[in-house]
Parts: sequence; C-alpha cells; structure tokens
Amino acid sequence: QVQLVESGGGLVQAGGSLRLSCTASGRTFSTYAMGWFRQAPGKEREFVATIRYGGSTIYVDSVKGRFTISRDNAKNTVYLQMNSLKAEDTAVYYCAADLPPYNIYALRSSYDYWGQGTQVTVSS
Repeated sequence: QVQLVESGGGLVQAGGSLRLSCTASGRTFSTYAMGWFRQAPGKEREFVATIRYGGSTIYVDSVKGRFTISRDNAKNTVYLQMNSLKAEDTAVYYCAADLPPYNIYALRSSYDYWGQGTQVTVSS
C-alpha cells in the first residue's frame, strides 16, 4: 500500500506561482512513475503532467512552458511548480503513482494510488 499526501495548494492571483508537493510512503519510490491530474468543477479529471521512472517528463499542451514537474527520490517527493497561473488552472490537483509495470501515462486508470487532492484557486 502506498500513501500519497499533497500540499501547497491555495489562492493566488492570475500570473502568480504555486508549488505543489506530494510525498509518498514506501521504500521503492524511485521506481514509481508519478503523475499530476486536476479536476475543475463540473469537469472530468484530466492529466496534467508526469515524470517517469527514468526522469523523463510529459505535459498536457495547456501547461507546457508554465508548469514543471520534478522529483526528489531521497525525499520520496514529487513537485509541480506552477508559474504564470491562469483562472482556467483553478481545480483540485491530485498526485498519483503508477507502479511497475507502467501503463499509459495520461489515463487515470493507469495509476495505482492517489492522493486526497489539494485545491488551487486562481483569481482573475
């Protein structure tokens, strides 16, 4: 069983920045592929970014150049640095872990464990 705990959400003005953190339990964090998803009110949960076992990263087009996903395996933590925030980034953000064997990164069903979510609100 893997537990994921997110933090770092909050209220920020458009154009501002936030950094989300997600800390995982378990001794094999370095082997997890980690993802960030978000869910806005009335919408489906959507893929935002992933960092794979080898460190490669993939982003949804709407956040490219603004968001950066990274990981610190020594701290069992994955981060999402969000810059130039827009009102449309408002959502609950979830981190998720995909344990080996890895699955299609953009699918919710690919991930084995989820955090509880953290609210990000961007005021325009």
